[in-house]
Amino acid sequence: MKFRTLKRHFREGIKNIFRNGWMTVASVGAVTTTLILVGAFLALMLNLNNMAKAVEDDVEINVLIDRTANEQHIKELGAKIKQIDNVASAEFSSNDEELKKLIKSMGKEGESWQLFKQDNPLNHVYIVKAEDPQNTEDIATKIKGFEGIQEVNYGEEVVQKLFKFNEYARNIGLVLIVGLLFTAIFLISNTIKLTIMARSREIGIMKLVGATNGFIRWPFFIEGMLLGVLGSVIPIGIVLGGYYYLDNSISGQISYSFVELLPFNPFAWQLSLTILAIGAFIGIWGSVMSVRKFLKV
Repeated sequence: MKFRTLKRHFREGIKNIFRNGWMTVASVGAVTTTLILVGAFLALMLNLNNMAKAVEDDVEINVLIDRTANEQHIKELGAKIKQIDNVASAEFSSNDEELKKLIKSMGKEGESWQLFKQDNPLNHVYIVKAEDPQNTEDIATKIKGFEGIQEVNYGEEVVQKLFKFNEYARNIGLVLIVGLLFTAIFLISNTIKLTIMARSREIGIMKLVGATNGFIRWPFFIEGMLLGVLGSVIPIGIVLGGYYYLDNSISGQISYSFVELLPFNPFAWQLSLTILAIGAFIGIWGSVMSVRKFLKV
């Protein structure tokens, strides 16, 4: 396409926006309303996904070594664990280190465990992490088959429920976002269809004098894209403003390490570009769906 032709299409697309008046306001309003919901859901789902990933990454397998195992056997056991597929790390923790962790975790009540420093009843432990948390159960099952293992703990029931919950949450969020996008496409396509119906005679005349479908389509595509982009501006401001306020409000007030919002920068840029892209896509697709039937003359 020649630059002059493209320039003409952009000029016509921009003119159409001002020419259609209240139809333009209705189209932008439809996109704006939907994208506010889409943007809010995107911010929510991306943060929930980040928190879920943080929780999954904290899943670890505690391999309690038999108290009768000697030093050589403990080293060999560690080497065998590291050779298992998808094992990211296997860190050794002596029973003395485990006792210190226990005393620290129990606060004042842990002082009573100071008596066991001379005769430590705890086991040496290998703390194992998987490259992919979903492989935790398989790795734990393989470790259980090794000699010199007293017990393998990874919170089996809790971990399985956690993975299922995260999967359901991601799928539900995806369905909701896709549903909102289709709603936006439907709304803007119907709105643009009204503007095209008012100009169906003009389109018919252009077809009769030899204008190609592409020549007729392009101004409408550009109009739809601009409507989508215009409809994205307010949602970006509202969603980012709310996110900035929320980020500043809860920052440092929640003690759980996994409950942490994504940093405002670069998250704000990523979310803004995503909403702009979605808005442009909605506008273009709505125009495509609307103008197609009027080109059959």
